[in-house]
Amino acid sequence: MKIKSLKIKNFRNLKDISFFPSDEINVIYGENAQGKTNLIEAVWLFTGAKSFRGAKDSEIKMLGSQSAVLDLIFESNGVENDEKIIIENRRKAFINSKSLSSPGMLAGNFYAIVFSPSDLSLIKDGPKERRRFIDIAIGQLYPKYINYLKDYTRAVTQRNSILKQSLKENIDFNLLSAFEAEICDKGKKIIKYRLRYIELITPILTEIYSGLSGEKEKITINYLSSANEENFAQYLVNSRKSDALAGITSAGPHRDDVEFLINGLNARKFASQGQMRSVALCLKLSEAHVIKNITGEFPVALLDDVMSELDPSRQEYILNHIKGWQVLITCCEPDVVSRLKKGKAIKIKKGKIEE
Repeated sequence: MKIKSLKIKNFRNLKDISFFPSDEINVIYGENAQGKTNLIEAVWLFTGAKSFRGAKDSEIKMLGSQSAVLDLIFESNGVENDEKIIIENRRKAFINSKSLSSPGMLAGNFYAIVFSPSDLSLIKDGPKERRRFIDIAIGQLYPKYINYLKDYTRAVTQRNSILKQSLKENIDFNLLSAFEAEICDKGKKIIKYRLRYIELITPILTEIYSGLSGEKEKITINYLSSANEENFAQYLVNSRKSDALAGITSAGPHRDDVEFLINGLNARKFASQGQMRSVALCLKLSEAHVIKNITGEFPVALLDDVMSELDPSRQEYILNHIKGWQVLITCCEPDVVSRLKKGKAIKIKKGKIEE
């Protein structure tokens, strides 16, 4: 997957630019608030997803403009494709001049992974962020997994509702049987997919993190399940009263976690800020390798403000040891550019590219 060109008009502070990246490493540099992250964000929209910054479509047009227009030409499996996004009050999307009924239909044509400073929450925050990462990663590759999640979440919500109601009035707990059967069935499928993904990503993550740390640190990833698969159904029955009092379903994939250990120590508790950033980054890079192994192509890697809080050796690894796929890196530090051995450096100032 390679971006050949990107034209942007009236997107945030990017009034009118044409971007022609290298097929490998591209360092997009400049001072803060010049438009570096805006360029990365524009690329990300072509995955069919919403802004990774949480912005609404109506908020990302240049102030005072009626619309923003993004035009991407990319190569996939040797074939060039042209995608266009027009943002007015909402997004309109086109591929090879054909109008799509929804911008989400761009998904599956152009693949990218994105790292931003907010991804530190993968390590620093609670289990919900780590479950979200693995669910999105699996869902990109196996759409039916998303349906399993929806069915499972619906069944858990229904079970919780009945349990809460039972505290106020007499409820026949047998009403829970159908929902618990669904929880058990879909829950086991979800856990199986997650364990398989952990199996796929582990050797890749181990290798990348070892290289990034100069072989000084070893990372381990573990899936922590809250339910015993063999006795899950019986557990749900036995825990009805205690779950009613707590107002939750206390076990299942919605309560599971993914644990990262650096040299045997829990990264969430003991890692430095730089180590946390390294783990989150390596997770994203590993996700890209899994996509490549399954689809046959690397996605485009979008690494926003990735160099902050990384020591020089880790910065060197990112700049000069990621080969064979297209990477866009944003940074503020001019000295980073001087260490780039191969690729392209692009300076952005006041929303314009200065070659």
